[in-house]
Amino acid sequence: MAQKEKLTVAAVKSAVARAAPYKLADGGGLYLLVNPKGSKYWRYKYRYGGIEKVLAFGVFPEVGLQEARKRHQEARAQLREGSDPSQIRRVQKAAAVREGLDSFEAIAREWQAIHMQAKAVSYQERVEGVLQRFLLPYLGSYPVSQLTAPEVLAVLRRIEERSIDTRHRASSILGMIMRYAIATGRAERDPTPSLRGVLKTKRQQHYAAVTDPEALGHLLKAIDQYPGTAVVSVALKLTPLLFVRPGELRHMEWSEIDLTEARWDIPSEKMKGGQSHIVPLARQAAELLQELYPLTGRGRFVFPSARGRSRPMSENAVRVALQSLECGKLTAHGFRATARTLLDEVLRERIDLIEHQLAHAVRDPLGRAYNRTAHLEERIAMMQRWADYLDELKIQVSSFGNNLSGK
Repeated sequence: MAQKEKLTVAAVKSAVARAAPYKLADGGGLYLLVNPKGSKYWRYKYRYGGIEKVLAFGVFPEVGLQEARKRHQEARAQLREGSDPSQIRRVQKAAAVREGLDSFEAIAREWQAIHMQAKAVSYQERVEGVLQRFLLPYLGSYPVSQLTAPEVLAVLRRIEERSIDTRHRASSILGMIMRYAIATGRAERDPTPSLRGVLKTKRQQHYAAVTDPEALGHLLKAIDQYPGTAVVSVALKLTPLLFVRPGELRHMEWSEIDLTEARWDIPSEKMKGGQSHIVPLARQAAELLQELYPLTGRGRFVFPSARGRSRPMSENAVRVALQSLECGKLTAHGFRATARTLLDEVLRERIDLIEHQLAHAVRDPLGRAYNRTAHLEERIAMMQRWADYLDELKIQVSSFGNNLSGK
């Protein structure tokens, strides 16, 4: 029997809807199905194992006549080899779904949902920023099991051109995600260790800190004379008194402050280690907060942004304020090192109390982590001695001193 005349592009385009669906054959089982609403579908009718089947090749015009014929020929070749084209299609779709579920982005999101919830909000934001800007655009669609060291190296080198610190963070995050993929059976190896010695080494840096008592006294007097806004001024004055991490201070909320009990309870989601933390408020710290309350006490944040009270002040606010005092490379984070050094070497406070107040991991003789209320009475007393010591330093130094090198 002679094969029916094949379709033309013009015939496919000009096919109009009718009251009932109808077919336009192209030969060999391939046809165009025209529905009453005008939509046009490519179909291939064939028999496999004595059963009539239909395979879909897409919708016109997204799939044109030539592309439909190409898919038709591929399906016919599979049929000649004894395979069912419909079954092959199902296997391919299942593989595509698995690849989507096991893509780097899917694994990264799963890892975030499980491991990031207990982390501080600021840390979660940093991780999300690295993923969104540097990793997912280049690796997101890759099946995690197929990521190779050269592919990862290319991405990390691109980041390295911007910043070695950012590349270091990206590499660390990527490694954690890959280890999670290995642990959950979606990958067999982590390519990041293979890159050691290939990427540039991150130079060890320490936060600049003032550890000389006289220099610290001059700095504290300069802080007291800071001419900026009340919000930044109080934040600046509380920084050495409380020696918490800068992100913890700027995210301080009034709901976390108990001025009657003179304490600040920081919830676990705001802490780097994921453990809630108590900061006793010395008399001087409580007085500063009482002074600020009439200005910001009706809002959420103790230190709201100048651009809107719904968010905390900028992470650069205290840093810029310190720079304005000509403090060299001194950072807000450096006051943690200042407190640790002087509490130990000058005030002779117990190391475990200092470490507790710095929110560092401290364990009992049996290796168990202390809870957040451990030695609270001793820590309250230590924080008051520290605040009184800072006041003494300001009294001892000349108001005209200028030794803020931080050496």
